[in-house]
Amino acid sequence: MSEQRHDVDLWTYRDASGHRVGADLVGFHVEAEDGPIGKVDRMAEDFGPQYLVVDTAPWIFHHRVLLPAVTVREVDLERRTVRVDRSKEEIGAAPPLVRAEQHTDLDLRAELALYYGPFYGGRLP
Repeated sequence: MSEQRHDVDLWTYRDASGHRVGADLVGFHVEAEDGPIGKVDRMAEDFGPQYLVVDTAPWIFHHRVLLPAVTVREVDLERRTVRVDRSKEEIGAAPPLVRAEQHTDLDLRAELALYYGPFYGGRLP
């Protein structure tokens, strides 16, 4: 059986997610497929890659993760909740965001693309 890959942009919100450009998601609760993981600490959506930085306390104390926009399954503006389509284990196993300012690091984003890409059938960079 041949493996078929599709072009998936990890750094863009899916149309069906309910995300609206300009909506400030900072402070929103983030829920994985199997439960809450934290709150949105910062986000990027204006130019280039779109993503969320999530403070995972108290799930993982003093830990932040960077989630590519494609992981967002649903944004609920009324309930101030973002639901992602990955499990806590998958998110916890992703390359870590070690320093707060590292969210702009191209090497980290490349590592995250290698990690998250196969979940969405994307080609490896």
